[in-house]
Amino acid sequence: MATVRLGDIAPDFEAETSQGNIKFHEWIGDSWCILFSHPADFTPVCTTELGTVANYYPEFQKRNVKVIALSVDGVDSHMEWIKDINETQNTTVNFPIIADENKHVAELYDMMHPNASESFTVRSVFIIGPDKKIKLTLTYPASTGRNFDELLRVIDSLQLTANYSVATPANWKDGERVVISPAIKDEDIPAKFPKGHERIKPYLRMTPQPNK
Repeated sequence: MATVRLGDIAPDFEAETSQGNIKFHEWIGDSWCILFSHPADFTPVCTTELGTVANYYPEFQKRNVKVIALSVDGVDSHMEWIKDINETQNTTVNFPIIADENKHVAELYDMMHPNASESFTVRSVFIIGPDKKIKLTLTYPASTGRNFDELLRVIDSLQLTANYSVATPANWKDGERVVISPAIKDEDIPAKFPKGHERIKPYLRMTPQPNK
């Protein structure tokens, strides 16, 4: 079984989806990507999750994020399930769902956890950067729906910290103060962070979010 870790190049693959055949890396292009798996079609928690993602889709687009789901059912099943999602969640599913009937992608991304289920994927989440590297992984049990507000928050943090020498503190939200990287010397802070900073400890220095 493959193991996918932070910093690894996301495994590439070709697959059928509800929106046609894709080559994964080519499909991502210069965007960020969220790949998330579901145990099966026509399951209650998954139905609410895909409906939520569809409703949040404009927020993902603002952040240049492509979203793609996966389950081990086929395209025909996906298309029927999408009708239910649209009806029950009052939305329109506007992103592809991978049909991973042979579990090829699930095995590439270590989504099959035999001690949880021998036949269904766990609720995995992978955030992938434009460089095709894994930036975040999360694994949820089948009984717990994911928090997509948190995934948006993480995307905001990843995109910010990719461009500035900062980190985001606990419970940070877009627009709040951030932590200056320990690699930045005190004497270099004014030039790099002209909005000012607070030196709480030598290793803990806060500054207003630099891109706001």
